[in-house]
Amino acid sequence: MPRSTVETAPGDESPPPPGDDHAFFGQPRGLLTLSGLEVWERFSFLGMQAILVLYFADTVAHGGMGMSPGTAASVSAAYGTLVYLVSVAGGWLADRILGSYRAVLWGGVLIACGHYSMAVPTATMTWVGLGLISAGTGLLKPNVATMVGKLYRTEDDRRDAGFALYYMSINIGAFAGPLVTAWLGDHRGWHWGFSAAAVGMTFGLVQYVTGRRHLAGRKRAAEFALAPDAMRRAVPLIALGLLAVAAVAALLAVAGYLTMDRFVDLLTLVSVIAPVVYFAVMFRSPRVTDAERGRLRPYIVLFLASTVFNFILFQAYSTMMLLAASNAETTILGYDFPAGWYASALGAFEVALAPVVAALWVRMGHNQPHASNKIAIGVVLGGLSFLLIVLPTSGHSGDDYLMSAWWIVGSYLLLGLGDVLLETSGMSATTKLAPVAFSSQTMSLWFLSLALANGIQAQTVKLYDDVSKPAYFGVNGAIAVAAGLAVMALAPWLRRTMHPVH
Repeated sequence: MPRSTVETAPGDESPPPPGDDHAFFGQPRGLLTLSGLEVWERFSFLGMQAILVLYFADTVAHGGMGMSPGTAASVSAAYGTLVYLVSVAGGWLADRILGSYRAVLWGGVLIACGHYSMAVPTATMTWVGLGLISAGTGLLKPNVATMVGKLYRTEDDRRDAGFALYYMSINIGAFAGPLVTAWLGDHRGWHWGFSAAAVGMTFGLVQYVTGRRHLAGRKRAAEFALAPDAMRRAVPLIALGLLAVAAVAALLAVAGYLTMDRFVDLLTLVSVIAPVVYFAVMFRSPRVTDAERGRLRPYIVLFLASTVFNFILFQAYSTMMLLAASNAETTILGYDFPAGWYASALGAFEVALAPVVAALWVRMGHNQPHASNKIAIGVVLGGLSFLLIVLPTSGHSGDDYLMSAWWIVGSYLLLGLGDVLLETSGMSATTKLAPVAFSSQTMSLWFLSLALANGIQAQTVKLYDDVSKPAYFGVNGAIAVAAGLAVMALAPWLRRTMHPVH
């Protein structure tokens, strides 16, 4: 594709060099820069998340937080909810004030600071660190995916394959992160694992800055910047608002009104309300054309499908991790390993499967399945991954049994394939369906589906201590399978209304 066909923002004076277009396995070289950043961001984020629920559930005497398993899973899910809720603000800041490049840069800085904070072995610094990581990830995640979309024209058949390669690359970090952090957490202490996550994010920032010349849309100004007067008012108002929220939260916590349970419930409520409000704003905006508004309607179906699948996926780092730690063998072929290494299996499968999926889509070209069908199959596979766990957890009189490690590995195989199908197609479709005036913010809306998934999970996992494991995994898995089949049934309408998305 010649230089003139690369999608860049109007007025962007610095498109990528013309030789970049096929420099990375037939993809733009900017994909290598963004994928490299995400390798290290996922190394740090998922490396930390693989041990976070175990840290929460571990005894205080052993360096943990002393929570019950259900509470630990709920708090971990609430943290995930906060991460993706903040992505809405991250998309707005990129569109209106910072620009995508600077939003990603400052997001990475905040993430690194958060992980360094968690390396300090005190409960206070743990909460400070999680707050900084939430803010940083909200800036970074939606805008990196948007920058990937800017490397391609809408009709470019390489687009889905490019997102698949991007997803494969970032899952190298998802594979490597838990290997390092879980070993350190098991052998040296949890905060040593958090330290490794901090170093990983620092490496990611270095390679992002050094590879910036290969990125499209990297100009300093925001693409839809506020007017100068509005900009001068917005920045101090945002700063004062953040300080006010922090002060009120601190006062309520000291007074005993803002307990952990109430905070989790509040985040769940916000995760439900936020996407409803956000869809309403975009449908009513005068800056959204009738054609763009028509493409938002099928996007609601994709949004709900993403919510159902990610409700299952995120439990790979909560209930599945707790199950692996308590009821699964941690020995394969005579080698003992930390329970946190199970999380690496998910990343390994996604690394292995993503290039296969990418090659398949390239080979099929315009004959590949519609994006909605890819997403539906992913949801069904997610449900099957939970239904598989029903088999080894059934028929036991007590809770002191150990299942073979291969059951967890098999579940993660199904989940990994589903994740590759759904997330790559979902992110790619989002960049195509996005109204021009809400480009970064529409990607934030995709991440709001992850916030909603975590918000629902934060309530559901509370039942983990109270119901049998076959019932817990069986009911959740069956709901996901039913949701995937429902999306398949809507395929004719989705194909018609999502045009030109294939």
